[in-house]
Order: sequence, then structure tokens, then C-alpha cells
Amino acid sequence: MALRVACIGGGPGGLFFSTLFKQTVPDADVVLFERNQATDAFGFGVVFSDATLNRINDADPVVRNGLRDFGTHWDDIEVWLKGEQKSFAGNGMAAIYRKTLLKLMQDRAAEVGVDMRFGQYVPDLSQLDDFDVIVGADGANSSTREQLGDSLGHTAETATAKFIWFGTTYKFNGLTFVHRQSEFGNFAVHGYPISDELSTFIVETDEDTWRKAGLDEFDASQPPGPSDLKTQRFLEKLFAEDIAGEPLVANNSRWANFRTRRTRSWHKGNVVLLGDAVHTAHFSVGSGTKMAMEDAIALVREIAAHQDDLELAFTNYEAERQPQVAKIQNQARGGLSWWEHFARYYDAFDPTQFTFHFFSRSIDIDKIRQRDAGLVESVEADWLARHGHTPLETPLSAGSARFSGRLLSLTHQDGQPELTGPGGSLVLVTDPADADAGTGLLLTAPDTEEGLAAAFRQLPAQAAAIVIQGGNPFTRTLLSEEARLGRGLRSVVVDDRGPISALTQILSGRADAVATATTPEATDA
Repeated sequence: MALRVACIGGGPGGLFFSTLFKQTVPDADVVLFERNQATDAFGFGVVFSDATLNRINDADPVVRNGLRDFGTHWDDIEVWLKGEQKSFAGNGMAAIYRKTLLKLMQDRAAEVGVDMRFGQYVPDLSQLDDFDVIVGADGANSSTREQLGDSLGHTAETATAKFIWFGTTYKFNGLTFVHRQSEFGNFAVHGYPISDELSTFIVETDEDTWRKAGLDEFDASQPPGPSDLKTQRFLEKLFAEDIAGEPLVANNSRWANFRTRRTRSWHKGNVVLLGDAVHTAHFSVGSGTKMAMEDAIALVREIAAHQDDLELAFTNYEAERQPQVAKIQNQARGGLSWWEHFARYYDAFDPTQFTFHFFSRSIDIDKIRQRDAGLVESVEADWLARHGHTPLETPLSAGSARFSGRLLSLTHQDGQPELTGPGGSLVLVTDPADADAGTGLLLTAPDTEEGLAAAFRQLPAQAAAIVIQGGNPFTRTLLSEEARLGRGLRSVVVDDRGPISALTQILSGRADAVATATTPEATDA
């Protein structure tokens, strides 16, 4: 008897799954249910990096052909701020208008025989009792996931930054990050072309700036449809110079906070989930659609191979995809954090260092150099012009100590911690109450982000330097930046990942110096 498969959700993930399954198991009955009409499409662009498209293209050519015929492609990423434009080459990417992509994928699904039923909402999974497999591909606010209950172990972590999604008739050359400081605070744009007539225009800001600008008046709890027109007018004026006076285009455009979703189990009974329904990663890494489509590839293969043992199929699917998704989410956390603090970086850095800080948030200087040697040369030349020395050989004063370089060591003599290095040493204390201008404070970073608030409270008003050990690279960096950029203190990060990591941290302004640990209690996490 032919397998009956229901897919709830007609976005790229659901359409790709349905198409692939019908191709793989031609005698299966595949029905897709989408609550919206076929011509409805919220949002603007969908982005794919060249490096991540191979698996999707091998499964089905619909995305490759769509990007070729209707998409836009670029190699450089640009950062605009303070009257300057900086670029980072070697980042091949392509984008397509979401509405165009959905139409192409709908046509492809129809071509292979998927039964698509638009305008049909499935509020109760019992309506689908006559299906052998139910796939929930209904997005971040998945009704399917909610109906399966708490046993899935689903969590959602809400970011502090606010974002809103518009389009604009201005044509960016490629992925462009535009920063503007208003009288209320800082705003930043993720812009990129999606067709010959339109670009995506996502804006982020912090909640305090958002409220000061009076942009908190729109009722975001109302059903999808109306857009925040006050914000649209405000942003058109703020970024008028950057988009040559072109208008913004609204499409269900309203402020929100990004939610990172994680789910322990992706299935229950004969129901299995994919894409945003079980995992999300901040849009700054441009991986949401890619992850959903790669989920679909793995899920199709496993169900097709184990039609008589769905539990095995779903378990195999999770075993393959969960580690891959977790890796992307971990990478995205650094990007999300950067956007939560970008106003601080705007104030602290000149355009060259700001650009390097941005691009080095998830890759080190060597990987940046491989893509764009010219960018690294300009960053190193900028440092040399400001300091008169290369980064690792730049002198550092900390209280009475004067080190002739920035690669230091954390040592312990008879239980007394000390910061040593070329030309000097600094005695460290471990109690913030004992810190003063002549001593350094040794702090241990928390293992998780939740512990950072308590760590921030330990930062003293004065100290020769704050030396940060323990935790992990992410928590150490945030504690270091709070000390250095938020409190005006010298910061030294204890990190045993080698000179390339040290160079990246110092050149980017994440730390004043990096120390290696010579005792077990201060080793890298």
C-alpha cells in the first residue's frame, strides 16, 4: 500500500521536502497543506552562500536554476559607517526574492505530482489521522510543534535587540551593513539585492533607542498584514542618504525580537518537524532556509529507506542533523551578540577597526586573510599608524608595569597569581574589593551567558588590569569587552588557542592583551 505523507507548511522547507519525497518515492501520496494562499509571501529576500549550496543543488536544481535566472550574486560584503565604506572580498553569495523562489518551488512540486492545498489550516493533527507520516514545516511559530506538547523539550531564547524587515527600491551591490547614529541612538541595516528592482532592508537597534525614538507604538500583537508605517517613514528619513532617497517597501513589516529556538526531540509518534519549527539561527548568518532544506534532504532519505520503521527513520534524521544545526547555532550566537552591542563598537572604534571587529566575530585573521589579504593589510597598517608597533609587539602599560609586548603569561607563585611578560610583571588579586590602580584583578568568566551579569558586577571602578580566565571564548570576550569598552579598564584574556587567536583579539579591540596559562586552574575551556 502506498505511503501517505502530509506536509504542513508551504515555505521553502516544506515545498522542498514534498518535492524530494515525491521524486524519491513516486508511488507515495504527498499532500502539502498551507494556511496562506499560493501568492502570499511575507518577507523579502532569501540568501544562500556559494559554499553551502552544493548539497541542495545535488538534491534538486530548483534553487540553482532560480538563482541563475532570477537571482543576484555578489562576492564582496561592505560596511558603511562614519562616511566610509569598507569591503571584505571572497564571500560569494546569492539572493532571490522570496515570492519568486516560492513560485518556482510550487511549480516544481506540481510538476512531480505533489497535491498542494493552499488556504487550508490544520489546527488539529487528528484531522490527518489517515496519513502515515506528518511533517511539520510550519515555521518558528509552528502549530504542529505546539500540539505535540512539552515532551519535545523546545526552548526559545529571546534576543535583546529589535529588528524590522523592509524592502527598498534602492539596489545595493551586495550584502551591505549600513550604520547610522540618530539623536536617539544607533540603527543598522542588513541590505542586499534580491532582484533588479528590489533589495532587502532589515534594520536593527537596541530597545532603549527604539523606545526613545517613539517606535514602540505599533501593536505587533495584531494578526499578520498591517505594517508599521511610522517606523517606515522614520527609517526612510534616517537612511535617505544611503539609499539615495529611494522609498522603503513594507510587507507585514513590524518590530520583533529574534528568538533562537532549540528542540531536544524533533519527532513524536508519526509526526516529525523540520526547519524553523525546531531550530532557528540569527539571520546575520543567512542559514535559515538552507538549514530547513538540508533537513528535508536528510528526512526524505531516511523515511524512504525505513518506511516500515518510522522511529528508526526519525532517530537517524535527528542524529545526522542535530549536530550540524547546533554548530550553525553556536556560530550564529556570536553574530547575534555582535548585533546586540553594535552601538558600543560604533562609539569605540574607527571604521577600519570596526570592520575588522565585525568580520572577525566568528573567524580568525588567517581565514580573513585567505579571502581578502588587502583587508588584513589595511587593518594592520591602521594599527601600525596608531601605535607605531605591530599588534603583538605594541607596549602595554598596566599600573606600574610596562610590558614591551602583548603576549603575556598568567603564573602562580606560592598561590599568588601574577601577570608576567616581556619587560614586567603585575601582581593580581582575586577579590574585587582589593583591586586598585596598582594591582590587577583576576576574574573567572562564567561557563554560560546567564552568568555574565554577575561577572559584570564584579568589575571594579579601578584596577591596573582585569585578567579574565575560565569560561569559554564567548563569555571571556563579552566580559573583556565590558571591562575594556564599557568601564575603560585594561583587559587581558587568558587563552591558550595560540598566537593567531591572540592577534585577532588584540587587533579587533576585544582585548588589550592575551595571556597563556601556566597552571591547571586557568586553562582554556
